[in-house]
Order: sequence, then structure tokens, then C-alpha cells
Amino acid sequence: MLFLVSTSNYFDRYVMSVLLEPIKREFRVSDTALGLIGGFAFAAFFAVLGLPIARWADSGNRRTIIALALAVWSAMTLACGFTLTFWQLAVARVGVGAGEAGAVAPAQSLIADYFPAEQRAMALAIFTSASTVGYLLGFGAGGYIAALYGWRSAFLLAGLPGLLLVLIVRLTLPEPRLQLRASLAQSTQGKTESARQALVGLWRKRSFRHALVGCISFLFLPYGAFVFIPSFLIRLLHVSLIQASATYGSVTAVASLLGTLAGGHIADRLGRQDVRWFAWLPAGACLLAAPVFMLAFAADDFRVFVALAFVANVLILGGVPVVWAAIHVICGNQRRATAVAIVLFSTTLISGGCGPLATGALSDALTPMLGAEALRYTLIAATGLLIASAVSFHRFGRTIQSDVEA
Repeated sequence: MLFLVSTSNYFDRYVMSVLLEPIKREFRVSDTALGLIGGFAFAAFFAVLGLPIARWADSGNRRTIIALALAVWSAMTLACGFTLTFWQLAVARVGVGAGEAGAVAPAQSLIADYFPAEQRAMALAIFTSASTVGYLLGFGAGGYIAALYGWRSAFLLAGLPGLLLVLIVRLTLPEPRLQLRASLAQSTQGKTESARQALVGLWRKRSFRHALVGCISFLFLPYGAFVFIPSFLIRLLHVSLIQASATYGSVTAVASLLGTLAGGHIADRLGRQDVRWFAWLPAGACLLAAPVFMLAFAADDFRVFVALAFVANVLILGGVPVVWAAIHVICGNQRRATAVAIVLFSTTLISGGCGPLATGALSDALTPMLGAEALRYTLIAATGLLIASAVSFHRFGRTIQSDVEA
């Protein structure tokens, strides 16, 4: 059930990426404006609301929180399909971000209660693989519908399933706190932390700080620069919207799904022997994937680009999602949703909010000198952030053992 909720989350989020070019043509806006609506408009309320919702999730009914959030972001995605101006669309995307602030942190908190530590990496890998399915739906189905019926129809397709899912979530999703109210009350009596204590406790952990920096620099790419991949394919490799969405979307989704599930399985096996592998696997994945992504963006042939992107996505998605299991190892039982929300707050505000805006602005700045090639060099430069991520995740692994907390 959480997988389906997360799929809806990422479907509504990623469908914007494949719609940027038709939106640009209709409203006649710059790449900087596309970066604003593709990133900052969504990220603003997502980041602001994430922490208070997470504190609620660390003590409240997570099932109710998830159902409410699902209803809000699905309704606002539908609203995107009825907008008539660029700024109306920007406001609607703010609403989508506000709703999605209540999705991932409460869901990961539930998963940590559902599964013991030695099974969490695989469980979280299955959960995070929903981002791949959402990406496939947004990039593939969304692009196909947009090509045939217009970009507004793609938003309607993305929003409707979430509204249908709300009632099922509210009626069927288990909430362990309701089932074990008495024992939980006894086990946490006198130990409840304030929000300030939780934040300070997490910040004092060196490993958590390294994980946070690694996630921010890594997610600058999928949340930021990679929003412009459909534009890159259409402008520089001269493929159609349908070809870009169907071929590239399908291939990378399969690669991501294979990498995520394989990475979760490997991490659970290695993590039982040494918890540091939960951080070292992401470090190795970033280090290996960086040159492959750079070669992909340097390619002039669509087939070469797709092949390299397949390899890079297998590598990166085989390692990076494991970071979530590592964070749950060090955060402590009463800070699970808060720890996830801090990472999401930072990555959404910096990576998701500033990433597309910075990418679009750099592309616009280089265009007078490089023409259409400006976007290619911008994406190659952004990929270098994977090296910074690898360094941070390696440092995470060196400090994680001293910060382990049940």
C-alpha cells in the first residue's frame, strides 16, 4: 500500500519534467522560468511543511497523515490541468508540494516499525523503487498523453488515481501505534523528546551530517538537473516527445528497478556483517556512475545515450537508496520521521528547489556562446556533484558505528 502511495507521489512529481517543453512553447517562458516551476514552486511548501508534519508523524497516526497528504497532492495535480496561465500553474505546483510533504517521512517511519533492522534495506528498497515506477508513469504515460491530447491531460491522468487511493489507504493501512498503544505508552513514558531535542540530538551525530551533505549533493541531479533531460533529448538529439518518453523512460525505469532491488538485497547481506556498508555502497555507486553519466550527456546518438543511461541508473539506484536504511540505524526510534524529514527538507529546498533553477539559469547564461549545446555542458557540469556525494557517503561510513542508536 505504501508503495502505491509513493508511486502516486512520484508520478505527480515527475510528470512535470516531460511537460516542460510544451509548457515553454505555450507560455513562451525561459529555461529559468521552467526551473522555477519545475523545482522551486514545488519545493517551497514541501520543505516548509515537512518538519512539522514529521514531528506529528513521530507521535501521531501516520495512516491519517498519509491519507490527508495523498488527497491534497492529488487534488492539486488535477488543478494543474485546469490552469490557464503560467503563474496559475506555479501556484498549483506549490499545492502539490504542500501535499507531498506528508508522504515519505511518515511512510518510512511505518516501514521501520513493520520490519526488523536486518530486513529494512530490502523493504526500503522496494518502497523507494516506487520512484522508478512513478518516473516511468510520469515520463512514459505522461509524455504519451501529452503528445496526443496536450499537457493538461497528463496532469489529469496523474492526479485521478491518487484520489481513488485515499479511501483504501485510510481503511486498510495498519498503524502499529493503534494496535500496541499500551505497550508503546509504557516504553516511551518519560522519554518523549521535544522537537528541539530531536533536532539537536540528530545534528550532534557526525554521521548524520555527512549523510545529509551526501544526499543534498546527490539529489541535485534527479531533483534538479535531470528535470531537463527531456529538453536535452528533444533539443540536441532531435527525438520526438513520444520517442523520448517511451524509449528513454522505459529503459531507465527498468534499470532503476533492477538496481534498487539488487542494491537492497546486497545491502541487507553486507549490512549484517558490517553496518558501514550501508554508507559505503552509496559512495561506490556515485563514484562509478559519475563518468558514465558524463559520457551519456556527451553522446550525439540517442541509442548511445540510452545505453549509457541504463548502466548509470543501475549503478546509482543500486547504491544510493541504501542511505535511508543507514539513517534509520543512527536516528533512534523517536526521531525516525524527523530524521527523514530533515533530509527531505534540505534536499527539496536546496536540490529540488535550487537545482532546476540553477540548471536553467546556467543554460540561459551559456546559450549566447554555445547555442543549444549550452544545456549539454550544463548537465555534464552538474554530474560532477556525484563526486562530492561519494566523498560525503564515505565519511558517513567511517563515523556510522559510533552513532548507532536503536
